[in-house]
Amino acid sequence: MSFHYKDIVPWGRSFDEYLDMFNLSEDDLARDIVGVGDGPASFNAQMHQRDTPIISVDPIYRYSEAELRQRIQETYKDIITQAFRNRDKFVWTRFSSVGELVAFRRQTMETFCQDFETGRQQGRYVVAALPNLPFPDRHFDLVLSAHLLFFYSANLDLAFHLDAIRELLRIGNEVRIFPIVDVNSSFSPLVLPVIRALEKDGITCSLESVPYHLQKTGNQMLRLRRSALTPLRLLGRFETSPAACISSDG
Repeated sequence: MSFHYKDIVPWGRSFDEYLDMFNLSEDDLARDIVGVGDGPASFNAQMHQRDTPIISVDPIYRYSEAELRQRIQETYKDIITQAFRNRDKFVWTRFSSVGELVAFRRQTMETFCQDFETGRQQGRYVVAALPNLPFPDRHFDLVLSAHLLFFYSANLDLAFHLDAIRELLRIGNEVRIFPIVDVNSSFSPLVLPVIRALEKDGITCSLESVPYHLQKTGNQMLRLRRSALTPLRLLGRFETSPAACISSDG
């Protein structure tokens, strides 16, 4: 069997999962971080509980808490059905069963939902969508992107990936993307073309193993670093008004 998603689905990961997915150290957590495409992850809420500054970006943040809960519920049954059918694609060490995984995901998304309205008022949840983000150049030190780029290779083409990743590199000095496999645990055919294109831009690219291992082949991230002199085509986008680039979905 295979996973088939017509759209990107809201399915949140936890603080501890973020630590392992991106191999984050305590020093990393002290950096200026933005999570792009965080969806209903609890990373922001749990970072806030630690009194650690954090920004999360996603177009779904235009919805209210009630609307997000409804969207999660609407997609829940399909995700679970497909997870049971494709349980052979997972490594059952972090979680012992699909049932345990599902219960954990629901709790993670509940933590997000309880924090969402307050976090949005505080500016921790920002409505925007790749490839146009409402931040100045080099606004963040570390940019994290989980389960969007490469994961939805069947939904998002190479042109989108290049535009999106160059935008992530514009707003931050370092970008970490996890995983580099698609929803069916196959190495994304977009990874190598992306690396080749970015290396021509002077970006340092490395595939690195991480502690997180739920998909059988999904224990690597793509780490991207730019120098102060990296000539990116997207620099200078915000010479006028940063707010003009907020996603039209918002």
